[in-house]
Amino acid sequence: MTDSSAALRIYDSMSRQKQHFEPIDPAHVRLYVCGPTVYDYAHVGNARPVVVFDTLVRLLRHVYPKVTYVRNVTDVDDKINQRARESGEPISVITARTHQAYLDDMGALNAHKPDIEPRATEHIGDMIAMCEKLIAQGFAYAAEGHVLFSVSKYDDYGKLSRRNRDEMIAGARVEVAPYKQDPADFVLWKPSDDDTPGWDSPWGRGRPGWHIECSAMSTRYLGQEFDIHGGGIDLVFPHHENEIAQSCCANHGSSYAKYWMHNGHLMVEGEKMSKSLGNFVTVHELLESWPGEAIRLAMMGTHYHQPINWTLENLRQAKEALDRFYTALRQTAAIAPAAVDMPAGVLNALCDDLNTPLAIAEFHELVTQLNKAGSDTEKAEAKGRVLAAASLLGILEQDVDGWFTGGGDDGEAAEIEALIVKRADAKKNRDFALADQIRDDLKARGIVLEDSKDGTTWKRV
Repeated sequence: MTDSSAALRIYDSMSRQKQHFEPIDPAHVRLYVCGPTVYDYAHVGNARPVVVFDTLVRLLRHVYPKVTYVRNVTDVDDKINQRARESGEPISVITARTHQAYLDDMGALNAHKPDIEPRATEHIGDMIAMCEKLIAQGFAYAAEGHVLFSVSKYDDYGKLSRRNRDEMIAGARVEVAPYKQDPADFVLWKPSDDDTPGWDSPWGRGRPGWHIECSAMSTRYLGQEFDIHGGGIDLVFPHHENEIAQSCCANHGSSYAKYWMHNGHLMVEGEKMSKSLGNFVTVHELLESWPGEAIRLAMMGTHYHQPINWTLENLRQAKEALDRFYTALRQTAAIAPAAVDMPAGVLNALCDDLNTPLAIAEFHELVTQLNKAGSDTEKAEAKGRVLAAASLLGILEQDVDGWFTGGGDDGEAAEIEALIVKRADAKKNRDFALADQIRDDLKARGIVLEDSKDGTTWKRV
């Protein structure tokens, strides 16, 4: 551990209780998170697990010497096929564009890229091999170009979601098909027609089912057993339930993931997000009007395990909080931060099952201490604590002046600076009417001037 004082506890969805995190190998923590299906812009619900697990990885990297974070990319899927048919674009073009948009949008939320980001289409061989293994061991069977997992052969099926058989069949919206030995059996491989992407296999030309993708890629990069598997609560059943079944059966004796972490559902202004309700919000759209850090901080205001109600009011409050944080940095711009230990309040809050609301409250107190600091030494230490804690939370990563002045071009910035000089000259010449007129004209453009003993700065509001 790099910080032996930190004792991490997480809520494990399998045991349904908070547990002390004990990695399989303390020298190397490994986690896998279900990633995007790349056919359209990510909505705010898609962004929540990105922010949650980016925060977790930041914490793990602080506590442990090595962390491997894997997040897959689903680039073979019926939704992608449908989008290609509707648009006339090649699938490769759609997936490349939307994956890059996803990375750009999530990057704007200060989310770091995973260490490994495997694409499903690059691991078809791994998926075929796992299907063959399951058939050989009697847990799967081939029928009419399909490969299906035989749910009745796995006694522990349902242990994550804790659903009975009838609930599982209803919840999975299973297809009643003549080639199935049991209605609950799920598809590992399915045939492809001439107009659908496909790969040669022992069962004919086809493509993988969704669930086998994550099992194959997580095993490929993290081994048969790893520490944490994460994703949204909507993935518990059937996706994660099926992953457990096929992975544990293919790799005899494996428990697959030691801990399961799931973030709660997202609502928009108190209602379920849907295009039919007109409240479908993409991160790409939000970034046109709001800084990515504000989106991140607004999400972190609700504990990850709980449902979140996404509102513009919460977003506005997050932006105001960040204005306060950046103002404290701007006012101490001449002070170099001191090297300090990670502030215990923020660290302990995050170690308690990623309690980000408490961590943010502790962070506000650190900023208050910076604002109240007297001597340069006190300011340097307080600033060091603020920046150390911010590195765990994933905030205050923007240029300080750029935070306040961003959004315009260099020509506009030069114009504003020239007006500030003109206003200063007017005040020096006691032409207060002109000075006030310049201030008011800029305010009307959404630009506020702030006077101090060190001069005048400006920011957008």
